[in-house]
Amino acid sequence: MAGSWDGSYDQGGQSDDSYHFERLHIEPIYDAFICPLTKQVMRDPVTLENGQTFEREAIEKWFRECRENGRRLVCPLTLRELRSTELNPSIALRNTIEEWNARNEAAQLDMARRSLTLGSPENDTVQALKFVQHLCLKNQSNKHMIRNAELIPMIVDVLKSSSRQVRSKALETLRFVVEDDSDNKDIIAEGDTVRTIVKFLSHEQSKEREEAVSLLYELSKSEKLSEKIGSVNGAILILVGMASSNSENLSTVEKADRTLENLEQSENNVRQMAECGRLRPLLTLLLEGSPDTKLSMAAFLGELVLNNDVKVFVARTVGFSLINLMKSNNMPSREAALKALNQISSDEASAKVLIEAGILPPLVKDLFTVGSKQLPMRLKEVSATILANVVNSGQDFDSLPVGPNHQTLVSEEVIHNFLHLISNTGPAIECKLLQVLVGLTSSPTTVSSVVSAIKSSGATISLVQFIEAPQRDLRLASIKLLQNLSPLMGRELAGCLRGSSGQLGSLIRVISENVGITEEQAAAVGLLADLPERDAGLTRQMLDEGAFQLFISRIIRIRQGEMRGSRFMTPYLEGLVKVLSRITFALSEESGAARALCRDHNLASLFIDLLQANGLDNVQMVSAMALENLSQESKNLTRLPEFPAPGFCASVFPCLSKPPIITGLCKVHRGTCSLKDTFCLLEGQAVDKLVALLDHTNDKVVEASLAALSTLLDDGVVIEEGVQVLLEAEGVKPILEVLLEKRTDSLRRRAVWAVERLLRTEEIANEVSGDPNISTALVDAFQHGDYRTRQIAERALKHVDKIPNFSGIFPNAG
Repeated sequence: MAGSWDGSYDQGGQSDDSYHFERLHIEPIYDAFICPLTKQVMRDPVTLENGQTFEREAIEKWFRECRENGRRLVCPLTLRELRSTELNPSIALRNTIEEWNARNEAAQLDMARRSLTLGSPENDTVQALKFVQHLCLKNQSNKHMIRNAELIPMIVDVLKSSSRQVRSKALETLRFVVEDDSDNKDIIAEGDTVRTIVKFLSHEQSKEREEAVSLLYELSKSEKLSEKIGSVNGAILILVGMASSNSENLSTVEKADRTLENLEQSENNVRQMAECGRLRPLLTLLLEGSPDTKLSMAAFLGELVLNNDVKVFVARTVGFSLINLMKSNNMPSREAALKALNQISSDEASAKVLIEAGILPPLVKDLFTVGSKQLPMRLKEVSATILANVVNSGQDFDSLPVGPNHQTLVSEEVIHNFLHLISNTGPAIECKLLQVLVGLTSSPTTVSSVVSAIKSSGATISLVQFIEAPQRDLRLASIKLLQNLSPLMGRELAGCLRGSSGQLGSLIRVISENVGITEEQAAAVGLLADLPERDAGLTRQMLDEGAFQLFISRIIRIRQGEMRGSRFMTPYLEGLVKVLSRITFALSEESGAARALCRDHNLASLFIDLLQANGLDNVQMVSAMALENLSQESKNLTRLPEFPAPGFCASVFPCLSKPPIITGLCKVHRGTCSLKDTFCLLEGQAVDKLVALLDHTNDKVVEASLAALSTLLDDGVVIEEGVQVLLEAEGVKPILEVLLEKRTDSLRRRAVWAVERLLRTEEIANEVSGDPNISTALVDAFQHGDYRTRQIAERALKHVDKIPNFSGIFPNAG
């Protein structure tokens, strides 16, 4: 092209580019324009006394060096000494140079315009962009000339180039053009230019991304452009990502961060940043902004979805301020603060921070206040939700004051107020208040106070009635509360459920729903499981309702893998097994319904199978307890053989008679036994499985297993045969080891009893008598056990001749 850019120069840096553009002239250059010292066109020519002209800055430097080096002041050209260093401005020459420069720059500008098109060669476009940068660096006023020449839209258009080098250089040039020039920034603000620049933030080419973020940083200094950048979809999200990136270079990260700081001048941008996880600007406005801004930020905070770590950070930063805002007389402020506190209180750690900040007293006050200053019911629901969140954080609330006279959340009056609200509000707030009580009854330090208050208020029946609520959340909260209460109110709750109101049926329906395994089902079966197992009336009603058959079916389906697992599978199965086990406490009932159900469904076999539920300690423990009950009944159910009456000769001559031989009898129970009908443990490999559990790490499982095995040594059975069964199952040694381990008092009592029965067999007694450890354990039980344990330990020690047996030594008197 005519007047083409000279591309032969070194492109190593901006100073080289400046020199290049100084050399790039359309009109010829005159020697008078060139400084003899710098060899460049002069900007401020001055004349010495001898008529020689130099660039002011260059000659002043020459004179300074002469003085510093102790040389004579001479003219650089003539080397003749000067009498004066006075510098006379060469105004005429300067004007001529400026006019010449203006003509050349106009021509160069025209050349740049022609090169800034998508059809131009890549090198020409890059040189044109460098020329524009040169103009910007040369003089700030040149940016006005660039604007008037309408070069800015042309540079923007070049961003569409297929060349990465061109695009990167165009972004860089735009940064030069807009720097400290609000008018040029206004031109950038027009149209979709900002959107185009933002797109470069997601480019894989790091150079383009770096130039784009640097340009956006410059643009973001303008309030108008700050809002414009924020309005581009994804801009703030990408910038937040860059500012927190570990893979970007440090300069890019810093520019992204500073750009975001500039964008904070717009509240809309601050909201977007908060949505992207950059919360500090929003929290700062909430702390330091105007009342309206504080309200706006608090309201927005209440709409955000935050992860738990962020909730803790927010609670620590603005928790106290939000609590103060919540206590204000301005209803919109109270609403915004409550919604924000609701959002951040749902994490246990953040809830504890809010407790320390003093959230409890105003929350309780909001819930209980009536009259002109009371909260609307929809906000009372939010307050109740926050309180439920806070209460379920695991704190001890029996010492935290919430009202006058050192009232706490578990003070009787406060609990009565909760119960009153529960009875006089809608389902939503009822649910949250029940959740508050769930939290308070989950702690062993506060549950007894809540139980006392419930009993004194007579609210038990009202609480039980919520089991029939149509709202699932409300029903779940009530069931969880009743489950927490059942250890201390078991008889009262069982009495309520025994009635004809239908709550028991509702519980059974919840447990049996075919909806997978839900938290509600696990809580419902847990409630039934915790009720007194010897309450015959409740067991009878459950029989009438067909509950046990449903629960048996559920257990079998779970064991066969037919029911989908969930995080509530374990408590659900544990509850089912425990509820089913209560049938074994009713085997002696006159109607025989419990016994018939155990036979019809072969429950002994089911409980034996459940002994192998490894990892489910409670299931194994309860199953062993159920087998103990069933085995206790075996001696009553076994069918003893009937011998025919002896004939006349046999009655006269007994020596002529032989007793009939009957095969197939149970050697322990002396009759006809089966697992299904008489629940005999000798069937179904029950003994082997119970013996295996004596090595369990859970003391309660060991104790329950030992209790079941002890039924083979109990009064009413052939103890010698029971011992033999244990010997064959290799169960004697594990029982002795249980005695030696001294785990718990109740387990030691069980072990001492069983060992005494074993030692009645002479063979075992002889072997044990030589074991000092067994003797020591029995002596320890004899010395430190309760009265009954000491008696049994004494008998055991006599069996191994550690205590003399005086019975029969002294002859009868007379």
